[in-house]
Amino acid sequence: MTYDVTAVRAHFPALAEGAAHFDGPGGSQTPGVVAEAVAGTLRSAVANRGVMTAAERRADAIVTGARHAMADLLAATPRGVVFGRSMTQLTYDMARALAKEWSSGDEVVVTTLDHDANIRPWEQVARAHGVTVRRADFDPESGELPVAAVAGLLTERTRVVAVTAASNLLGTRPDVAAIAERAHEAGALVYVDGVHLTPHGLIDMGALGADFYACSPYKFLGPHLGVLAADPALLERIHPDKLLPASDAVPERFELGTLPYELLAGTTAAVDFLADLVPGEGDRRARLARSMAALEGHERAMLDRLEAGLAEIGGVRTYGAPGRSRTPTTLFTVGGVTPADTYRLLGERGVNAPASSFYALECSRRLGLGDAGAVRAGIAPYTDEQDVDRLLKGVRELAG
Repeated sequence: MTYDVTAVRAHFPALAEGAAHFDGPGGSQTPGVVAEAVAGTLRSAVANRGVMTAAERRADAIVTGARHAMADLLAATPRGVVFGRSMTQLTYDMARALAKEWSSGDEVVVTTLDHDANIRPWEQVARAHGVTVRRADFDPESGELPVAAVAGLLTERTRVVAVTAASNLLGTRPDVAAIAERAHEAGALVYVDGVHLTPHGLIDMGALGADFYACSPYKFLGPHLGVLAADPALLERIHPDKLLPASDAVPERFELGTLPYELLAGTTAAVDFLADLVPGEGDRRARLARSMAALEGHERAMLDRLEAGLAEIGGVRTYGAPGRSRTPTTLFTVGGVTPADTYRLLGERGVNAPASSFYALECSRRLGLGDAGAVRAGIAPYTDEQDVDRLLKGVRELAG
C-alpha cells in the first residue's frame, strides 16, 4: 500500500497558494472533488425531500447517500447517522435530550483532556438538572488519561461518560474501549468526541464501545457541519424537543430544520476521497481500511520527522510524551518567543501553525499553559517532507 503524497496534493487547489498547512486539526484544506460536489448541488434543482419531483428525489438521494457514507466511515448504521450544524451543537442537543430522564443525585463524568465541546454542555445541563459532575484528570507529564482515572469515578448513579477519542491539543488517544467497558458495567452511556481521531485512522464505533460518536467532516477534508452516530434503537428511546409537524422518525427527529444538501453532498465526496487515497478494489469500507492504514503510515513518518527535528532545536519544549498511540499532532513552545508571536512569525514565513488552547481549555490549563495555550502542528493527508522542513527551518530561526 504505497501512499503517494504528491498525487494526493495535486487534488488540493488551496496548496497552490504556497503555504505549508499544519492547521488541519482546526479544519483541513479541501480537495477539488468536495468543492465540486458542493457547487454541483447548488447548481442543481433541489427541494424538500420527497418522491414526487426530480428535485425532491435528488435531495432525498443526497441525504441518503451521506448517511451511508458516514456509516461506512464509522462502521455505523445509516439510520443512526444524525447531521447538525456542528459537533458542539449536536452535543448540546443530545445532552439536553438525555437530561430529560435524569434526576437529582445522578452523575455525569467528563475529563480534563477533552475539548470544551465535550465538557461544558454536560456540565451546564447537569447543573440545570441538579446532577453531579465528576472530572477525570489526565497526567500532565505524559498527557495520558488512565482508565482508572475514569473508572474510579463511576457509580450506579453515573448516567453518561463523556470522553475524547483523541486530544485535539496533545494527540493523546485514551483507551476508550476499556473506559467504555467499565462505564457500561456501571450502566452508563458513553459519548465519544471523535473529532480529532476521525481524520487519522479507521473508526469502528462498536470496537470503541461508543454509544454516541460525534465528529466534524471539515476536519477530514469535507464541509463545515457536524455528525453524530448512534445505534438507531438507542435513538428511538430519546425524545428531543422538536417542532410539532417535524418528523418523529429516527434520525430525522434530531435534525432541526431542512438539512444543508450541498454540505451533505460534499461530505459524501470527502469520504469517497479518503477511501481512494490509495487506489484499489473493494466496497467503500474495504477501500477506507486500506487507504486509512496507508495514511497512518505516512502521517507517522511525517510526525517522526517533525518531532526529531524539534528535539534538536535548543529552547523548544514539546508537551506530552511521544508514543505510538497518538494522532500526528505536536504541541510546542519556543523559549523567549510567545506562542502568539511564534504563530505570527511562522505565518510570515508561509507556515501555518496556529497557537491557542484550541478550546481544550481545561487541558491547556492543566499543562500550565493557561488560556493562551501553545503552538500546535498537525499533520494532514497533504503534508509532505518539504512542509515539515519548512516548519523546522522557521522554528530554528525563531529559536536563534
